[in-house]
Amino acid sequence: MLVARPLHPGGAAPRAFSRLPICIEPPLQAVVAQVTADITLKSQRYVSQPAKIPSLPSPTGPGDIKRWSGLSGSAHGLAIAGLIRERGLCVVITADALSGQRLADELAFFLGDRPELTVAHLPDWETLPYDQFSPYQDIISERLSTLVALAEGALKGALIVPVTTALHRLMPATQLLGTSFLLEVGQKMDPSAFRRRLEKAGYGCVNQVLEHGDFAVRGALIDVYPMGSNEPVRIDLFDDEIDSLRLFDPETQRSGDVIERLHLLPARECPLDEDAITRFRHNWRQRFEGRASDCPVYKDVSAGMAPAGIE
Repeated sequence: MLVARPLHPGGAAPRAFSRLPICIEPPLQAVVAQVTADITLKSQRYVSQPAKIPSLPSPTGPGDIKRWSGLSGSAHGLAIAGLIRERGLCVVITADALSGQRLADELAFFLGDRPELTVAHLPDWETLPYDQFSPYQDIISERLSTLVALAEGALKGALIVPVTTALHRLMPATQLLGTSFLLEVGQKMDPSAFRRRLEKAGYGCVNQVLEHGDFAVRGALIDVYPMGSNEPVRIDLFDDEIDSLRLFDPETQRSGDVIERLHLLPARECPLDEDAITRFRHNWRQRFEGRASDCPVYKDVSAGMAPAGIE
């Protein structure tokens, strides 16, 4: 039987009922057991069966346009995830950076069972034309990492690009891959030549490495914060050979985990080799009037330097 403990108006149970046992009579106990079993069964079905991805028409080739309608909320991400599973790499152009980041999070969720279908987001520079400053280094790092993955064919899922980002010209893939290089433990390396190569790739020499694009030389130790990397790397040389590669904390400067190889990307998207400088000078004279030598940007680029706002 079911025994209830009546409450006193003040909230406490009277002493007469304080020692009464509480039990559930058999009919009610059976109902509770049945409800619990139904909830468990439904939960198991929900977990074992993945979300059903709708089958929507997809383009069959260049110039073929398909329109999707009636989708709201996360249904856009679910439909695009189904297209990626069926067709492979897709480029998705979004209205702005915020919607692009939200879609990237949705696709990462819907494609969670397929880790090989990576989702990359090409962020906007977040600068205006003729701004006298360059984009934040972390933004350039993320862009270069995405572009290298795309050029090397490592991107298999989705590339999300805000429409404002799609309007910008990109660094040629051959130029991007040609200015990247790999370092491995045991490799021979000339410190002076390596420093010149870093400076040519756009890295800046500083006293202490704090952000992407920095490098510092202290005897046999070379600290560098590679573009596309989440942590800086400390290169320890033994004579002219790389003895070890270690990650380190930029705040405390303490060394951490050991790695076997380091992939160094260029520090900027604007090449400054001889051909690029010649092309820049020619295009400048074609587009702008007046004496080009009076402009600081023209003079800096002609000298092989990257001024703020070169993008």
